[in-house]
Amino acid sequence: MESEGEYPHPSGRIIEALRKGMVIPAHPLALHPDRTLDEAHQRALSCYYLEAGAGGLAVGVHTTEFAIHEPKVGLYRPVLELAMETARGWKRPDSNEPPVMIAGIIGRTDQAVREAETARRLGYDIGLLGLGALKDLDDDRLVEHARNVARVLPIMGFYLQPAVGGRVLSEGFWRRLAQIPNLMAVKIAPFNRYYTLSVIRAVAEERKAGQVALYTGNDDSILLDLLTPYEIATQRGTVRLEVVGGLLGHWAFWTRRAVEQLKQVRTARRRGVVPLELLTLAAQVTESNEAVFDAANGFRGCIAGILYVLKSSGLVGGVHPLGPEERLSPGQAERIDAVTAHYPQLNDHQFVRENLERWLA
Repeated sequence: MESEGEYPHPSGRIIEALRKGMVIPAHPLALHPDRTLDEAHQRALSCYYLEAGAGGLAVGVHTTEFAIHEPKVGLYRPVLELAMETARGWKRPDSNEPPVMIAGIIGRTDQAVREAETARRLGYDIGLLGLGALKDLDDDRLVEHARNVARVLPIMGFYLQPAVGGRVLSEGFWRRLAQIPNLMAVKIAPFNRYYTLSVIRAVAEERKAGQVALYTGNDDSILLDLLTPYEIATQRGTVRLEVVGGLLGHWAFWTRRAVEQLKQVRTARRRGVVPLELLTLAAQVTESNEAVFDAANGFRGCIAGILYVLKSSGLVGGVHPLGPEERLSPGQAERIDAVTAHYPQLNDHQFVRENLERWLA
């Protein structure tokens, strides 16, 4: 294990909240047609997530569009700052605890460290460490990169699926990453069961059960990830682990329903029985994700798909992604409309309609 002293840790409240599990939406980017920041809708999105029951916000991540990290775009700090201001000004109806704030951290080491320093100054609790830009580095250099960032800000590991810019990461890498003292959580999002298990095995081998919170980012298997009790054989004996929550682009829309679904999962876990209806719901959620994330076209329209759903309830002004390559695929809007109509129990348009005017005020 690394020495604890050189690595900052979040507060005990943050650690406890992460380990308990929560809904964390991956925050999209609301833009005007000229691709300038639409602050009113960006703030309304944050309010929506928090009032829907999300336990935290993840900003500057893939769903926010990695292009905001480019200096010429100049949106990384303003977007993180706006989300933090909104979160600080919001009070839970049932608690005084503020949401857990997670900042996306990407790029080569010098950029990643600068972004971690920016996030720390703004008051963010955790850095979600994206490694897609480091495809040329071996495990040794990847782990050293992670250590450099972790010395600035506590980190959350991130296994991003290769189809949208991630890279394959070995089980040996995850074992060594788990040795970093302020690795607080891992977002597991390779969209691959074998890769998912490799992360869970690595955490089971290297850390005591529950020390590193496991979050699903597998938008194609959300509820199944959350429902599965993992029993991993290690040199110390069998270790039981659970995926306690999710940090998901899918949970950037229909978020109140996501909060309800996590509650259903917890009830099933507590009772030790998974109702068949919950498995049916899992399949419906995956089918919805197939349309919104544009799985038929290699996920090319995933960000535009999320914005399309949000536009349909007024949470963004239009489908205006920052990158010109981010657009709806032919027929994608029709597929999204179809699953929305087929499964009205999955959306929370009524909740948004009742509150949108206030969130935009």
